[in-house]
Amino acid sequence: MHKTYQTKGTCSVQIDFDIEDGKIYNVKYTGGCNGNLKGIGALVEGQDINVVKEKLKGITCGMKPTSCPDQLARALEEVSK
Repeated sequence: MHKTYQTKGTCSVQIDFDIEDGKIYNVKYTGGCNGNLKGIGALVEGQDINVVKEKLKGITCGMKPTSCPDQLARALEEVSK
């Protein structure tokens, strides 16, 4: 299943990813810090979505109440409802 998530409160504006058998693949951010976001995608590739949510939820960026990793966790929460 392919999912597109519109981020809120971050430099990135969108996250695209695929979910297959409860695992996340092909994470691509639009906007934001390109290298860092490619790194996040590589680190979560093939990981269980529940593990990714647990590790990334609540991470902040500077004074912002959210971050690009936190937004990915929120996107995964929507998928797992």
